[in-house]
Amino acid sequence: MSGDARQRDDGSRRLYQAGLDLRGRACLVVGGGGVAQRKAAGLAEAGAEIRVVAPHCLPMPDGASVALRPFEDGDLEGVTLAVAASDDRELNARVARLARERGVWVNVADEPCEGDVELPAVVRRGALRIAVSTGGASPALARRIRERLDEEFGPEWGGLAELLGALRTEWEPRAIAAGVPPSARRAAWHELLDLPLAEMLAAGRVAEAEARAGAVLERVLAEASRQG
Repeated sequence: MSGDARQRDDGSRRLYQAGLDLRGRACLVVGGGGVAQRKAAGLAEAGAEIRVVAPHCLPMPDGASVALRPFEDGDLEGVTLAVAASDDRELNARVARLARERGVWVNVADEPCEGDVELPAVVRRGALRIAVSTGGASPALARRIRERLDEEFGPEWGGLAELLGALRTEWEPRAIAAGVPPSARRAAWHELLDLPLAEMLAAGRVAEAEARAGAVLERVLAEASRQG
């Protein structure tokens, strides 16, 4: 499908939103400036094996392999994801074209619609990720919304995600063994989310948040036991 066919009249695209597990996978960043540095930092956080190619380069994440030279076609060999983030428009377009010819997913920083992967603006709070995408129509709008979300969702939300993840790992097997149906398990998690757990964590009342959440889950197990 051509780029024009994939793009809507408003300049955006109908993208299928998904998260990529890039742990241990080779990802190429072409460019060494501030944009490339930010892209590389995001890939590093995802656990990717980062390869950077640029004649000049700002400091990159620990563990990144940096080649201080111009991009070569062979740099795309064995790569899962390529990011064209240089300040050279023609080079970015060339990287995009070559990557797509080779079946390599590619993100193009200055012309998102040339690639097939959009890297959204992201708010990171521990395991919690809030991603904002405009399908390439307006990266500036995505960043502005990200800034608002960054103010609204403080560090306590990362703590809440961690707490719920730990509870889920411990409680779900017990609930399944006790015969709690999926609908009741889902209802239990929604009941937890109605509690002011984030506010408790923000105030440093971690033990109270854990106790309140645990009480709800234990009550559900007890009700299942009585019904059984």
